[in-house]
Amino acid sequence: MKKDHEIKDGERTVDRLGALQDAVRAFNEAREWRQFHSPKNLAMALMIEAAELAEPFRWDDDERSWQRARSDDGRAALSKEMADVLLLLLSLAEYNGIDLVGAARDKLALNEQRYPAERARGRADKYTAYQRESDADE
Repeated sequence: MKKDHEIKDGERTVDRLGALQDAVRAFNEAREWRQFHSPKNLAMALMIEAAELAEPFRWDDDERSWQRARSDDGRAALSKEMADVLLLLLSLAEYNGIDLVGAARDKLALNEQRYPAERARGRADKYTAYQRESDADE
C-alpha cells in the first residue's frame, strides 16, 4: 500500500520522509546524541531554530520580506534554517513514536472543520471567530 509521503520515481516508489527519518536516526545514533535529546531539549532547540527563520525579516515590511525570501541568498539562508527545524522535528518525532505525516493529515482535517473555506476565505481570524458566526447563524 502506498503511503501518503511516498512518491513514484520511475518504476520505484520512494518514501522520501521515511528515508530522511532513517538518515537522521543513523546520524544521531552514530554520535550517541539521544542522551542529549530529551523532549524538552529538542523542543527548545526547535523554538530557537524557528526563531532564526524570522530573524532576517525582523524589520522588513511584507513586500521586502518577499523580496528577501526570493533572492538567492535569502532562499539559501531560509533553506538552511528550515532544514534545521525539520531535522530537529524528525528527531523529536522519532524518539516519541509520532508519525508526522499522519499527525499533519489529522491536523489538516481538523483545520478543515475549524476554518470552513466559505467562511475563512481571505480572512485571518482565529477559528473561534468562525465558530461564533456558525453559532449565531443557528
